[in-house]
Amino acid sequence: MAYVIGIDGGTESLRAHVFDLSGRARGVGKCAYATQFPEPGQAEQNPDDWWHAAGVAVREAMAVAGVDPDQITAIACDTTSCTVVALDNQGRPLRPCLLWMDVRAHREAADVAGCGDPALRLNGNGAGPVSPEWMIPKALWIKRHQPALWARAAMVGEYQDFLTLRLTGRWVASLNNVTMRWHYQTEHGGWPSSMLARLDLADLQDRWPSKIVAPGQQIGPLTAQAASHLGLLAGTPVVQGGADAFIGMIGLGVTQPGDLALITGSSHLQLGVAARTVHAPGVWGTYMDCVYPGRPIIEGGQTSTGSVIAWFKRNFADHIAFDTLNAQAAMLPPGAEGLLAVDHFQGNRTPHTDALARGAITGLTLKHTPAHVYRALVESICFGTCAIIDAFGAAFSARRIVVAGGATRSPFWLQVHADTLGIALDLTEETEACALGSAILAAHGAGHFPSIDAACAAMVRTARRIEPDMAAHAAYAPIYARYLAAYEALKPLRATE
Repeated sequence: MAYVIGIDGGTESLRAHVFDLSGRARGVGKCAYATQFPEPGQAEQNPDDWWHAAGVAVREAMAVAGVDPDQITAIACDTTSCTVVALDNQGRPLRPCLLWMDVRAHREAADVAGCGDPALRLNGNGAGPVSPEWMIPKALWIKRHQPALWARAAMVGEYQDFLTLRLTGRWVASLNNVTMRWHYQTEHGGWPSSMLARLDLADLQDRWPSKIVAPGQQIGPLTAQAASHLGLLAGTPVVQGGADAFIGMIGLGVTQPGDLALITGSSHLQLGVAARTVHAPGVWGTYMDCVYPGRPIIEGGQTSTGSVIAWFKRNFADHIAFDTLNAQAAMLPPGAEGLLAVDHFQGNRTPHTDALARGAITGLTLKHTPAHVYRALVESICFGTCAIIDAFGAAFSARRIVVAGGATRSPFWLQVHADTLGIALDLTEETEACALGSAILAAHGAGHFPSIDAACAAMVRTARRIEPDMAAHAAYAPIYARYLAAYEALKPLRATE
């Protein structure tokens, strides 16, 4: 029997899955790591924690699967994206990473948006704005605020590249990451050299990996040192992956124009396969060749979703089980009896791309319970998804929505998503779509399947469908309008920096 390993480096933990070639998980391992929040809007992790977690998780997954290392034919990874690392010439971290959700570089993002470079076509066709989460603003922040460290940085890349370096000893980038977060554009000359020059950041390109490998292509063999750490065989092929949610599209079988992946977790991403290249206001991308050769990907995203629910549960409802909260919230009507929340707890990624946006809960009365607040928060996250899909407009029309991630564990949350959208949601048999997507790439890269599409057809299966309640959809319409109006209404109430 042949097996592949998909590693999913997430926000709170790294998970390793051993899959067979039918797409069924045979063993899973997990290792958590910590996040620090030094200041509001900042989030950091220690890259060495990721490598420690990889060793723990892969060994655990192999033990659970009960397979021998010589049965593993390839390994591929997906990770959080625009999680930026600065390394010395030995590949050692010079500082904690700037995690994807870190938005400290909002001034730098404004400078990038204002530079007038043609590469900004990815940002609403030049209308912007540019997210402070992206690579170039974060790198510019490091150069401006930590110049001594910048001078020592021989390599600047992402979580993905750091993991690849530890696995293979090779400093290479994923075409996926550079296309959708570094302003690299295959249709327009590749690297955004003119943009970097306008920002006095030309030296960043010297620190980036010079080699780019597309998802599904082999990077190189596992080194002896890495193999010892993971409990695998040296020489095992390492296949390129990419950003977790984008690789999750593959694990959901979202491959054709009109297909949309709703990836849920600490954040939400809405990723669609477009029929043509589109650059328009309110749209991120489209990104050509980002996931599949010759197919453009359109993107929306919410910065804080599951992380908002985790915040509420941890601080205000730690004594109430999630099953109880879901059951109680499901008994309430749409709108949580007058309670409205805004989900911008860590800024807004799209459609506003506003790092200074903040969350809110309004309409509180003495009648409201934790279940009311919980429902209002869930509804706000679902409204955020609606706002993004509405912003796509004529650029993309969803014919099929496939959902994965944390929300799939809550029938209540899934139903609210379907009801607010007014569209059915498909769920796949394997809910860990990112890990499966990495495994599919590994299987293709190892030569088991002639294409990513062929691997998807063999390894992805639809399990069930959530139909919307159209009466609830109608009831949500005026509440959704209030949610949309709240963004502008809250601007005068922002705290000064």
